[in-house]
Amino acid sequence: MRTVLQRVKSASVTVDGELISSIGKGLLVLAAISKDDTEKDVEAMASKILKAKLWDDEAKEPPGRWKCAVPDIQGEVLCVSQFTLLASMKKGNKPDFHQSASGDKAKMLYQTFFKKVAALYEPDKVKDGLFAAMMDVALVNDGPVGLDYTCLDGEVQLQNYIPRKYTTTLSHC
Repeated sequence: MRTVLQRVKSASVTVDGELISSIGKGLLVLAAISKDDTEKDVEAMASKILKAKLWDDEAKEPPGRWKCAVPDIQGEVLCVSQFTLLASMKKGNKPDFHQSASGDKAKMLYQTFFKKVAALYEPDKVKDGLFAAMMDVALVNDGPVGLDYTCLDGEVQLQNYIPRKYTTTLSHC
C-alpha cells in the first residue's frame, strides 16, 4: 500500500460538479492498494497516518516543532483512493499499473483502510472521496508538508527510506 499525506488547511472532492466531501485543517490522504496488499497492511497504514506528527505544539514556549498528530490538533482526514500512485514507467513513457490491485480487491481493502482510519479516530472527522470515480481534488497546502509512505508486509516506511539492514548491501550496487 502506498499513501501520500498532505498537511492541509482545507481539502475537498468534487465529482461531476457535485461536492462529495470537504475538510478543514488536517490531512489529505491519497491511498493506493497494491496487488500484494493484505488487511494487515491497510490496518498498519491507517494507524501510522494518524500518528504522523506533522504539526507544531503551539502550547509550548517556544513552540515544539513536529510534535502533534492530527488527533492532537482535532483535525480532519480526507481519504481519496488513487491507484496511480503505484504507476511504473520503467519501460517507455506510458505508465503501467501492474502493481495495482484489481478493482474488487482494491475496493474491499480501500474500504477496510477508510473504516479503520475512522474507527481509530473520530468517524465524523474522517471523510471519503468516491472510489473509482473521476474526482476533482482541491487542497490548500499547509506548509506545504507532504509525506510518501509505503507498507510492505505490515511494516510502514517513508518512501525512499532504506532500512539499516540493507544499507551495506545497497552501497555495493
